[in-house]
Amino acid sequence: MNAASESAQRASLLSEAVAHYHSLLDDAELAAASYKTLHDGLEHNRLIFGGRPLSPYLRPHFITASDWERIKSTCETIWSALQKVKDAAVKDDAILDELGVTEIEKELVKIDPGYSQVSPTARLDSFLTDDTYSYVELNGESPAGIAFADSATEIFKSLPVMQKFAERYDVAGLEGSSKMLDVLLSCWDEFCGGRADHKPLIAIVDLKDLPTIKEFELFRDYFESRGYDAIICSPQDLDFTNGKLYFGGVQIDVIYKRLLVNEYLPIMDEYPALLDAYRAGAVCMVNSFRGKLVHKKAIFAVLTNERYAHLFDEAERAAIAAHVPWTRKFRQERTLVRTESDSDRVLTAAPEEVDLVEWTRANSHKLVLKPNDDYGGHGIYIGWNSTAEEWDTAIEAALADGDYLVQERVKTAKEMFPMIFDDLGKWGMIEQLVDLDPLLFNGVVGSAFTRLSSNELANVTAGGGMVPTFIISERK
Repeated sequence: MNAASESAQRASLLSEAVAHYHSLLDDAELAAASYKTLHDGLEHNRLIFGGRPLSPYLRPHFITASDWERIKSTCETIWSALQKVKDAAVKDDAILDELGVTEIEKELVKIDPGYSQVSPTARLDSFLTDDTYSYVELNGESPAGIAFADSATEIFKSLPVMQKFAERYDVAGLEGSSKMLDVLLSCWDEFCGGRADHKPLIAIVDLKDLPTIKEFELFRDYFESRGYDAIICSPQDLDFTNGKLYFGGVQIDVIYKRLLVNEYLPIMDEYPALLDAYRAGAVCMVNSFRGKLVHKKAIFAVLTNERYAHLFDEAERAAIAAHVPWTRKFRQERTLVRTESDSDRVLTAAPEEVDLVEWTRANSHKLVLKPNDDYGGHGIYIGWNSTAEEWDTAIEAALADGDYLVQERVKTAKEMFPMIFDDLGKWGMIEQLVDLDPLLFNGVVGSAFTRLSSNELANVTAGGGMVPTFIISERK
């Protein structure tokens, strides 16, 4: 079967499966029972983000088994390229500058974490369509959602409508909490030189009073269920004494760092225990400060810039060209752009050299401006949704800031989902942007979840929701 036929077959399977699922919801009693199961499960499992349910939908996201295998292979190839960028950046300040790493961040990045992976846990945000698969961002510093997604998976498995659906299709959920624990333990073992002689105490560290506290509690409970003591604390709670890091009187071995570098820097001098212990090699921190290298959105500007192509092998270069959007640091310079023929998305053989700022000004229909180091959809300017005057203003703001990227538009995925509108269970069909987020553990894809949104900023912080991802196939 050729690629086009295989793609058509996958699309047909998904279309028929989704239509069947939605037809099951025409049964009012089944829909009402499913809503009650979902509502009660979200409340019981603390799947609440900022006071609202994390999954206000009656259907999960479905992908085919063949697509899942392709996703895993592609993600892991891209990850091997990212690891090479880390290796080069640690030795070359010019690459650190290209990534937009600040002077204080350079000091943090150069501290050896005691293990080789740049980001033992990471998340690649992507769009999967019938004929394309494209990444838009990488979260390599402190990816959230792993435990939330696991709990949501178990809840959705128990929905009466899902059980009815499974009579016709084979359905497999995904799970990441065990893999997260395995990552912490493998980093701890490598940190100890392969001679770890006791079970580590794990501290989940972030700022106080964050909406993600519910996920920390899920992780703490899971770690303890597997026989590992775990605590939740903040940098203000820590004390570095006699070469050991403590929370109260409890010695910490492994830090599961959910704290972002940008959040720690303003309080680092006042609460230095975390940094002092890490610098002294007294604690294993996952992810380490070195993850900042690949968390910078400019990592895509390194991947897609011809001047760095020598860092990657042939398979990595092919994967980058096919799946990573063209990206540049936004500044006054001349650079190469990929030009298109009259046929949609058919690239000419030779890139064209352009003035980056003026080319950006003239091509708002296919470009987005985004800050290099922010999250939650802050500071993003979408060219195709902007007037000429708004785009000019965005360009001037990005140039003045000095740490922005310009990135080409990718083909996004959209689907109809049964969305719940109120606490009484009223729901209706609504089109949502579908952002598929594979999760990597030590460079291997082990799970995924999906974020949904009514606008083009598909993230939970900006008001979207999430659903678990299920792999489906026809029941033989």
